[in-house]
Order: sequence, then C-alpha cells, then structure tokens
Amino acid sequence: MGDVMQDTVKQLFNLVWFCKKVAIPFEVYAFTSDYPLVSYDEEGKASIRELAYTKKDGLVQVGEWFSLMNMLTSKTNGKTLEEQMKNIFRLATAFRYNCYTRYNIPYGLSLSGTPLNETLITLGQILPKFRKENKLQKVQCVILTDGEAAMPKYHREVQRRWEDEPFMGTNYIGPNSFLRDRKTGMTYSLDCEWYEFTDILLRNLRDRFNDINFIGIRVLESRDAGSFIRRYCGYYGSEYEKTMSIWKKQRAFTIKKSGYNAYFGISANALAQDTEFEVKEDATKTQIKSAFVKSLKSKKMNKKILGEFVELVA
Repeated sequence: MGDVMQDTVKQLFNLVWFCKKVAIPFEVYAFTSDYPLVSYDEEGKASIRELAYTKKDGLVQVGEWFSLMNMLTSKTNGKTLEEQMKNIFRLATAFRYNCYTRYNIPYGLSLSGTPLNETLITLGQILPKFRKENKLQKVQCVILTDGEAAMPKYHREVQRRWEDEPFMGTNYIGPNSFLRDRKTGMTYSLDCEWYEFTDILLRNLRDRFNDINFIGIRVLESRDAGSFIRRYCGYYGSEYEKTMSIWKKQRAFTIKKSGYNAYFGISANALAQDTEFEVKEDATKTQIKSAFVKSLKSKKMNKKILGEFVELVA
C-alpha cells in the first residue's frame, strides 16, 4: 500500500471535499493491526487494551490487535479538518520508499496487515449509529483497499485434560462451517476460498442494511490486475478476456459479482491526477456536483466507471 497510499489519499480527499462543500456528514476510518496494545497514563502506568466483546464459543474472532482509527470527521471545523488532511498527506508521503521526506511515521501508524474483515464486522454497529446521529435517509459506505483480507478465526471452547476449567481458544474456519447472523436469522455457507469470506460479510451487511450502497475501490498496480480479475471472472473465457481488454485500454473496470454493489478496479496511476476540486463560495449544489465529477475525470479514468460511481453516490 505504501507506493499507492498518496494517490489513494488524493482520491479520498476528493470525496471529503465534496461532502464538506455539500454539507454531507462523513466519517473516515483507517483499519490497522499496528496500533499498540499497551498504553501508558501520565504516571507511566501501563494498561493492556481489552476486547470490546465477550468471547463465546462459535463467535467470530476480532482480536485485540485490531483497531479502527477515526482519521477525519465532518464534526470538526474547516480549519481543523484542513490541518488533519495535511497531516494525513504528509504521512502518506512518508510511506513511499522512493520519496525523500523529513516526516517520520508516528508510533502505531505504520502500515500493517489488511484487517478488512474485522472492519466489516464492526460496520454492523458503526453504520446504524452514524445514520441515527446524523438523521440520514441515504448512506454510502466506500472502502478503499489495495489487497485482500486474511480469513479470521472463531472462538472455540475446549476442555484440556490438565485443566479443571474449559479453555477458550480459537480455531480455523473450515468449509463445513456456516456464518449465522443472530439479528436477521440468515445463514451463509463458508464453503469458499479464503478471499471470498469478505464477500460473504458484505452480503450479510447488504441483507441487514438493504438501503445502503457498499462501494469498493481496489487500487491496482499493473502487475496485480490479472490475478484480481481472475478471482471474479475466471481464468479463461469471454468474461475474463473482455474485462482484461477494458483494463488494458482504460485502466479501470467494474466487478459486479462481488459482495459490493459495485467493485471498481482502478489503476494507481489513474488516481495520481492533478485536477483540483474547486468551486466558488456561493456555488449551488448542482455546480458543486459538476465540479466534483470534473475533478474525478482524467485521461486514464474511464467515463463509464466514473458514471457508475457518481450514479451510486449522488
């Protein structure tokens, strides 16, 4: 993610500026497994972060190592938001191995794994809370990532012969397992490849929140496009060849077979654009939307992909 972080942040900022101009509430989270488990108070006393839930047999594990960082929010004023965005952009610059910078990466903010599945699990609580606090009818959930998430484990209670009390351990999820949502009563077969677990979680979220759009943006280096497309279009055949042809010509494509409402594969170079999102202070919402669409355009950004994205979020 280091090489494409800066370009991804540019795309994120376009979305933030648009929401800010039109007075649309937003929250931006970064998921990580790097944030420290141990914290210290003013007196130097250490405390270890505890799980936010009670472990139960058969419950999917969301480990203590997982953290969501609320990086940006519409609740702040314009000056504070601008300062936050500057810091994030400086951090994104520091991740690039071929870019000299005097900025250091703060403790706990280094790049880590991709705990996307754990993030999707937490959305079951975050999305309804966000909607309620802001009194919204329409909500969009946009996820930017450059890779797949690892398959999580689940809690399993076992009786070890050398102990009197049962031990709560973890186990790998097997193909004969099912995911059950106790709120909706729906079940989902987990007889799938490891990378398909994310799509199952997304389908569960869409079943629970059927009026929310879940939009995926996969930032791709040229060398990664082929393997990503094969996971959804197969290794051979007309669908694979058609999608690869679109990618080679336009450096962007849409996957409709994933758990997202739309999963956009976009070249990292296509996100590295110089077009700025600027409008007059007294601009109308229509003019702001037009400026937002214009800011997303570039020679490498396919108009069809752009149109599909705007149609979902507008």
